[in-house]
Amino acid sequence: MDRARAGYIEGFVSIIVNILLFGLKLWAGIVTGSIALTADAWHTLSDSVSSVVVVAGVRLSSRKPDRDHPFGHGRWEQIAALIIAFILGVIAWDFMKESVIRFTERESVQFGTLAIVATVVSIIVKEALARFAFYIGRKTDNVTVKADGWHHRSDALSSVVVLAGIFISKYFWWIDSLLGAIISLMLFYATYKIAREAIDKLLGEKPSPELIKDITDLIEKNYGDNIQPHHFHIHNYVAHQELTFHIKLDKHLNIKSGHDIATDIETRILDKMGIIATVHVEPVDFEHESD
Repeated sequence: MDRARAGYIEGFVSIIVNILLFGLKLWAGIVTGSIALTADAWHTLSDSVSSVVVVAGVRLSSRKPDRDHPFGHGRWEQIAALIIAFILGVIAWDFMKESVIRFTERESVQFGTLAIVATVVSIIVKEALARFAFYIGRKTDNVTVKADGWHHRSDALSSVVVLAGIFISKYFWWIDSLLGAIISLMLFYATYKIAREAIDKLLGEKPSPELIKDITDLIEKNYGDNIQPHHFHIHNYVAHQELTFHIKLDKHLNIKSGHDIATDIETRILDKMGIIATVHVEPVDFEHESD
């Protein structure tokens, strides 16, 4: 699946659907006077904003490497995800503040059939959008699309909470304020999840055991188990990955022989895994302090 095209599709579908849902939920919130429904509506509209960020992130990250950015622009995806997280955090804080104010002023809400219909429609549509975004995110490993999926999922869950509150609102005057606070906490959690994943990728990731095993197996298949690959470091630029590691060779080999072996390993890794590798050669009896 083409990474950029998939990101554009998810982003534009999300924008159109969320604007329609926003209108429905805002209308229901205004008619009922519910802070929870109104907050849920603005939460939905914020999904459109985050989807605009997704489209912009895909556009920027798909730009080719240039002289100033030789590793490409792929990390714009992580930056875009952090922007989405910030948007979610601001909205969460506003909902929490409004819920506390309404509780202290002892304001209650009377829900009706319109609120139930709008909330059920929202749950179904938002969960469908979330699954669509997660599917594309898995296929393309696009962290921004995954972040957008979490945004859709959090909106669906917040609507589930609102729906539950609608059915018990006649027993508890404070249920609308409580629902608003719960929704804000869910948004804060989504903010944390999105930001943590983006920051982890920006700071750098440890090579997975599976990747190390695949490379070790590839080398052993062609050179036996004497080369001892170690000291692995991976650099994820989203559009491509770069890997560095060391191998041990007989110290009596000449420079050309060692270079040929390292180059062959680099070529095999690129052909088999699509990873640009740089192999450092050292004598078999040499040890790093970190080895």
